[in-house]
Amino acid sequence: MCGIVGYIGNKNTQSVLVEGLKKLEYRGYDSAGIAVFTPEGLQITKALGRLANLEAKLDGAPLVGNAGIGHTRWATHGKPSDENSHPHTDGSQKFSVVHNGIIENYLDLKDELMAQGHTFTSETDTEVISHLIAREYNGDIVKTVQKVITLLRGAFALGVLTEHEPEKLVAVRQASPLIIGIGEGENFIGSDIPAILEHTRNVYILNDGEMAVLTHDAVELMTIEGNFISREMIRVDWDAVTAEKGGFEHFMLKEIHEQPKAYRDTMLGRIDNETKKVQLPELKMTEEQIKNIRNVQIIACGTAYHAGLVGRTVIEQLVRIPVETDVASEYRYRSPIVSKDTLVIVVSQSGETADTLAALREAQSNGAHVLAITNVVGSSIARDADDVIATLAGPEIAVASTKAYTSQLIAFNLLGLYLAQVRGTQTAEEIAHTLAAMQALPEQVESMLEQAEAIKGYAEQISKHEHLFFIGRGLDYAVAQEGSLKLKEISYIHSEAYAAGELKHGTLALIEDGIPVIALATQENVLEKTVSNIKEVKARGADVLAITYEEHVAPLLKSVDQAFAIPKTLPLLSPALSVVALQLLAYYASLALGHDVDKPRNLAKSVTVE
Repeated sequence: MCGIVGYIGNKNTQSVLVEGLKKLEYRGYDSAGIAVFTPEGLQITKALGRLANLEAKLDGAPLVGNAGIGHTRWATHGKPSDENSHPHTDGSQKFSVVHNGIIENYLDLKDELMAQGHTFTSETDTEVISHLIAREYNGDIVKTVQKVITLLRGAFALGVLTEHEPEKLVAVRQASPLIIGIGEGENFIGSDIPAILEHTRNVYILNDGEMAVLTHDAVELMTIEGNFISREMIRVDWDAVTAEKGGFEHFMLKEIHEQPKAYRDTMLGRIDNETKKVQLPELKMTEEQIKNIRNVQIIACGTAYHAGLVGRTVIEQLVRIPVETDVASEYRYRSPIVSKDTLVIVVSQSGETADTLAALREAQSNGAHVLAITNVVGSSIARDADDVIATLAGPEIAVASTKAYTSQLIAFNLLGLYLAQVRGTQTAEEIAHTLAAMQALPEQVESMLEQAEAIKGYAEQISKHEHLFFIGRGLDYAVAQEGSLKLKEISYIHSEAYAAGELKHGTLALIEDGIPVIALATQENVLEKTVSNIKEVKARGADVLAITYEEHVAPLLKSVDQAFAIPKTLPLLSPALSVVALQLLAYYASLALGHDVDKPRNLAKSVTVE
């Protein structure tokens, strides 16, 4: 997740910007840069890699001035490089922009600008903004930015400087966080509070559709239409560590709460709300290639493998072609049957998972077209794959994956719908209906998070047990496997996930009085059978928590001890909701046991060995 910092005042701007960016390193980044007004004009220094690389450049050629903007980039458009790093500028080098978010219509805007003679030096969507500002500039940077905003579709937090008006720093928020810091004779912008906490604890938090104009000694808040806003200043009392976690006790809890944003970001620019279709412009596969796909193989490890289990059902149901899922560490050693008409999908949060990278190369050597679903654009898997769908969840700090996993689910649904569009296996009405349900997911997750205390109580109960079970059928079974893994990873409680119908084939011997069983019951086509399986474990003394829809809570409470309701959605989309309850369950169980939630023992975030 990119980081923004901006400053206007009398301090050493370079130092303020670099130190502010250091405070945002926890967000993850692949490059960094700053732009500063100097006596020679607007100057920019950028560097691929860690902030130390940027500092090394600045040591040899410092930027001295009293206003500037800085950025740490997490690649979405274009690989990590000096050229693709922010800040971006126009051809005249008179305007500079930093940007978090995604501009959905940047390709159309870029084509228009290039036809007008503009030359671009990067692959990013952000550079388009600086050229638009240069084109539209009329002597008033505030009004110019307001006009340019009307041309943009997507999500953005912007910091804008122009050499023509060096006494102003303009900030804009539209669906991407941005704060304003208030000092004495100086003012700041930041994508997060830690960036400015060393200098001030007085902040304004911009809402969507708002902007701010900063000078040395004043801040004006207004809507993007230009209507002035009066707002009470907030005093931040967090310490630096708490600020990094956004006020949450742990990064994992913060990342669970970031899932609505991750869902929106992963869908952003990939759903055409006018045509009600999926658009995946990043894919190189032709329609002919897509129509010739005979089978799909999904390869991944751990949590990503569990996302692949959901993806298998999604693609089979939407596209009606056979799909296999494979554990990456086993794939190469079973002589997989692959042809040029096989689509291989590799899934990896980090894009550096050694087993998955080896499987990718094995599939390519056998002639398959490989599509990667990953959260890191410039990773090894992203570079080596034939096609890439980036999940855009932003970096995860906690070792146990939450928002990266659920973003993979969103990506699978987008891919499944896109393939169905091309192959004609779903009607336009069916696709539009599913897309509408997908776009409702973020708000539905937000409503679930408001009920987290209900899960906390049950988590504290299960923390007293050494063993428990998760059960479910169909997609519920896929989610049960992820819920079980999450609990084991961070609470160290032994748990097993079973297809609910398999219990009677021997596992019932392990059900004894008081043992917890978490039963997922969201797949209505098998709901009656799931209830029968619940009764089997209840008859042997299990204590059952059901995860189901509100309408099923009352009847299920006749068969279970407790129930947690999730919002109603389509069966294919239910994993994106039900798993959130299981993430919270694992989190609170670990918390009750006093474990290090963010750094569980013996685990690493990116597994780069086979």
